[in-house]
Amino acid sequence: MEVVQGRFEEWRPGEPVSCVFAATAWHWIDPAVRYARAWHALRPGGHLAIWAQEHVFPDGGDPFFREIQDVYDEIGEGLPAGMVWSRPGELPDETAGIEASGLFEVVAVRQYDWELVYTAEEYIGLLGTFSGHLTMADWQRDRLFGEIRRRLAQRRDQSVRRGWGAVLHVARRREES
Repeated sequence: MEVVQGRFEEWRPGEPVSCVFAATAWHWIDPAVRYARAWHALRPGGHLAIWAQEHVFPDGGDPFFREIQDVYDEIGEGLPAGMVWSRPGELPDETAGIEASGLFEVVAVRQYDWELVYTAEEYIGLLGTFSGHLTMADWQRDRLFGEIRRRLAQRRDQSVRRGWGAVLHVARRREES
């Protein structure tokens, strides 16, 4: 098995492949071309697998995330109006969009939920991988990260519990009629 890592839009397989897998990246590919490009890359009977994950908020979850919103608001990075705080097991199902392409039949959809505990530095390291935080001005990141450190230092365990949710869609390539 060969794993190819790179920009999907630039990838040209030498021969059709059995699986196209996108982990937390499918939403970045132009919707007008992503399904067609995947279909053309796959051999007959091949599969498209899409893994998306995001922050979820279980009942009884850590209140830190709602509490820190005042800092996000202060630095101009607050949540958009009407934003929904996803709960475990309730991530969006993309079956309709996949099948609307006419190129794939969804054969499985699975949701996974877990929780991780982070120290302040571990959590800040995680935030440093998210596009919204990468594009912040230095002063915004400094203010936010400083406040995260301060608030977590005041907690008995000096940590934050983050809920994670993921949804995996697996679809089989439809054959041309």
